[in-house]
Formats: sequence, C-alpha cells, structure tokens
Amino acid sequence: MPQSAHEPEELAEIRRAVRALCDGFPGEYWRAKDAVREYPAEFVDALTQAGFLAALIPTEHGGSGLSLEAACVIMEEIQASGCNGSSAHAQMYIMNTLLRYGSAEQKAQYLPRIASGELRLQAFGVSEPTSGTDTLSLKTRAVRDGDHYVINGQKIWTSRAEHSDLMLLLARTTPREEAASKTEGLSIFLVDMREAVQNGMTIKPIRTMMNHSSCEVFFDDLRIPASALVGEEGKGFRYILSGMNAERILIAAECIGDAKWFIEKATGYAKDRSVFARPIGQNQGVQFPIARCYAQMRAAELMVHHAARVYDEGGNPGEEANMAKLLASEASWAAADMCVQTFGGFGFAEEYDVERKFREARLYTVAPISTNLILSYLAEHVLGLPRSY
Repeated sequence: MPQSAHEPEELAEIRRAVRALCDGFPGEYWRAKDAVREYPAEFVDALTQAGFLAALIPTEHGGSGLSLEAACVIMEEIQASGCNGSSAHAQMYIMNTLLRYGSAEQKAQYLPRIASGELRLQAFGVSEPTSGTDTLSLKTRAVRDGDHYVINGQKIWTSRAEHSDLMLLLARTTPREEAASKTEGLSIFLVDMREAVQNGMTIKPIRTMMNHSSCEVFFDDLRIPASALVGEEGKGFRYILSGMNAERILIAAECIGDAKWFIEKATGYAKDRSVFARPIGQNQGVQFPIARCYAQMRAAELMVHHAARVYDEGGNPGEEANMAKLLASEASWAAADMCVQTFGGFGFAEEYDVERKFREARLYTVAPISTNLILSYLAEHVLGLPRSY
C-alpha cells in the first residue's frame, strides 16, 4: 500500500526494517499460534533483539531513544504485515510511567535489562471486575508495613501476565473516603512477578475469541519492597494518564496498520477473483466499499500522526489521542467487515488469515477504552457539555 510521499526518510527506513522482520513470521506462524492460543514468544524475542521494543527507552539506558511517532510506525507496520503487535505493545506504552516518574535507581536497575530483553515489562494491572473503566473505584489495596507494602485484591484483563517478568500495578494506598480528592490515594508499583508468583500472586488465564493472553491476577497478602513504589505515594492516577494517551495513540497506529492490511487484502482478491467472466473488483458494489475504507483509513491516519506529534512536542494530547483511537479503531473495524464481505465465503476460511485478523480487530472499539467513553470525554472536556456519569 502506498505511503505518504511526505514521510521523512528515517520513518520510511524504520518501516522497511519492521516489514523485513515481519516477513519471517508469515500467516502460517500466526495461524499455528492462534489454534492453540500460544504466546508468540519467538516473534516478541525477534522484535526485542532488533531493538524495536526499546524504541522509547533513552539511549543512555540502552534503548533507541525514538519519538512516539516513530514508535507508531513500528506498531502500524507490524499490523500491516499481518502480524499481531498486541503480544508486545504494552512494553511501549507502560514504559512512559517508569520513564517519567521512576527514580534514578529504578531506571538504572530495570531499563537496560528491559532494552536488552533480559526482562519483559508487558503486564499492566489496572482493570478490576467491579470497576471496569471506572479506575477511581478500584479496590485492590496496598498497605504500608515497615519496609514493605502488603497487597490484596484482584485484577482482570491483565494481558500477557503469564509472559511478563514485571508488572506495573495500580493500587489504592489511601481509602477513597479518606483521600483528599477522588483522584488521590492511588499509587503505582513496579512488581517483580518472578518473585511474586506463588508468594501471594496467582495468575489465571482467560480464554477469549482471539489469542490475546488475557488473565485474571489475584493478590493475597503479597509483600513487595517499598522500593517498588514509582513516584510519590497517592499520585498514581495522574501518573498513568499521560501513559494512557501514549497507549491510545500507539493502539490507534496498530488499527491503521490493520486497516491497511484488510484494504490491501481485499484489493488483491477483488482483482484476482472472477465471477461471471469478470473480476469482481470491476463491480462498483465491490470497489466502492474498498475505496471508502481507504479514504476513512487515510483520514484517521492523519489524526494518529498529529496526536503523536503533539505528544512528542510535550503537549497534552488528551483530545487528539482519544480522537485518534476512536477514528482509527472504527476505520479498522470497517475495513475488517468490508474485507470479509469482499472475500465472501473464503473470508471465513483460516488459510486466508482474514477471519483471524477480523477477530483481532474487533477488540479495539472496546479496549483499552470503549468508543462510548471516548465520546463522553470529547463531549465533556472538549465541547463543554454536562458530565454524563
């Protein structure tokens, strides 16, 4: 699929390098993993060794020191190649909190080892069964006990928990009724899962419609050192907000990559498939939906890159990040639906990879934040309408 003629050469070079790596992981690889819901460890290791997952880690800590826009190109191209970046993308956006608010000791201890691949930071413990996206209502508690914190509670939809060495955990350190405000009293911890599992942490996989390595995580008197606290106690909610903007922008870039994959797949099939002695792509009923999805994707792509630039320039991209996530997820889902329709019955056959990517693309109008929550944010914080919840 043609790229923008205005893309800087350094981004185009990253795109080519990612594409070359992904060529080593064709559809057969992903179908095999999907069939048994197996984590694509070989793919994640290859991304790590190539330095792509250390894109946002500063060079002084062994990373590439790239911009968020460059990281977006990496994640987009993974998806556009037919691969699945959800197996590794958390290491990109979780990094923000550690980079911005971690102590010098925490950065020196963990960042070089994450960059080299010695450690994986893939788990983000935020959502809970009773709170969902109402983060301020979470119930997991961390109570200070001398030089330790004792953690009790439960997290859900903690993807890749089984395949991560470290978890960034959000827990309440001050009861909500005692906190100075509703956004205070939550704290961030960097938990070493290698020590925690079977010592108070239990991980239970959740089988879902796609191979996403989702889990429940239970905390029963888990003791972690006080040095695991990231930043100041009680300020954790504000710490994760900027990380959530990075998350939404990066996942929006993945959605653009998915949309490009579906459009390219549908275009190729519409050219090659003949019915009634003519290629089906000659029919406007087939070509118009493809063209519309292409236009929708390109418009969303502009917002994704705009949001990334606002972030890179030090601005507050709350509005842009949310719109990028909204527009890109809807563009990818529209392209997924169009692709299945173009393929007809063959779209449901595993060998074409359309049905696998279709299932994977459906996630992003729901997670990591639903379309309705984004619309509520825009209505209240951008348009000034009354708060709806």
